[in-house]
Amino acid sequence: MHKVLRFDVLEYKERVRRVKERMDANGIELLFLVDPANMNYLTGYDGWSFYVHQGVLLTLEDDQPHWFGRQQDSNGARITTWLDEEHIHGYPDFYVQSRYTHTMVYVANLIKEFKYENKNIGVEMDNYWYSAKSMNVLRQELPCAVFKDATNLVNWVRTIKSPAEINYMRQAARICEHVMQTAIDAIDIGIWEKDVASKVVAAQIAGVDGYGGDSPAIFPIMPSDIRTSTAHLTFDPDRKYQKGDVVLLELSGCRFRYHAPLSRTLYLGEPPEGLRKIAQVVINGLQTTLDFIKPGITAEEVELRWRKCLEGTGVEKPSRVGYAFGLNYVPDWGEHTVSLRPGDKTILRPGMTIHFMPGIWLDEFGFECSEPFLVTEKGCEKLINFPEELFIKK
Repeated sequence: MHKVLRFDVLEYKERVRRVKERMDANGIELLFLVDPANMNYLTGYDGWSFYVHQGVLLTLEDDQPHWFGRQQDSNGARITTWLDEEHIHGYPDFYVQSRYTHTMVYVANLIKEFKYENKNIGVEMDNYWYSAKSMNVLRQELPCAVFKDATNLVNWVRTIKSPAEINYMRQAARICEHVMQTAIDAIDIGIWEKDVASKVVAAQIAGVDGYGGDSPAIFPIMPSDIRTSTAHLTFDPDRKYQKGDVVLLELSGCRFRYHAPLSRTLYLGEPPEGLRKIAQVVINGLQTTLDFIKPGITAEEVELRWRKCLEGTGVEKPSRVGYAFGLNYVPDWGEHTVSLRPGDKTILRPGMTIHFMPGIWLDEFGFECSEPFLVTEKGCEKLINFPEELFIKK
């Protein structure tokens, strides 16, 4: 069967080598992954089959990971992964959402076949895709195994991007520029919010000349009016834009599951002085902080520089101001590793990609202006070229 790989096999092998290094350091002999992004990272698997149990098993001795999933999805693994036939395992359909058995019984039997039932097994305990039921069944089926928490083990390896990954993220950035411009051009007084949202989604998929896009991990966040006072509401399908609306836009381009997110704010009419002031403070702080970022400083030092920009302005930002991002599936394009906030001692290194997102949400409205950046050898590079301003339509 013809394979369609997004990266060279040598890159996948290098990723496996780096993950094994972390496994060994943490005393993990077999790693069980269920996060779709981590499955993709190590194998290339790219299917929307995560509504049923699936995963990857990696041992310290084997050169390749083992993919397992529903039998009808196994050809997806043959097409999108670099794995050979011996490392692709499709389970029969009677395991699917069954009242009488559980897919982890099948997984436990695989682990027994590998002779790892008495080993130290790492599992992603705090992960969307790993259920309490899964943990219970594995403990019952593998009573002699020692289970260790491997949450975010692979995620931390993913924080340093390869040149090939960065190339896809640059392509996602070009798509995002097109998507954001599409939204700003389409929003106006009297226009249905749903009509703008449909144009945004179409632009995300259509991409730009030369390459197409993917559906991002987060649905377009584009609230208006009072809905902008909180961070994660989207459009109102039964509402038209009105004069005096604040509209927040947190949108992303996506290329082969690699993201480039961006936030901007638009006002319909003459902006109130309070909004203008917040916009000025946030944009100045954004630009000043970006100039400060370089390899060797810590995540909390970035947040501190941002916070100093707010001193004496009356603007407050109690939540974190950024996070690592890149390869992911629903419901989040973040990597769940680096956070720009007090207490995060992570040292920034070249190849990290971080979304600097100093959103402000007040009782009546919000303001957002963000930048995704790449940590370089000497500083940081903005991935997206888009004006940093409060957009106004009168």
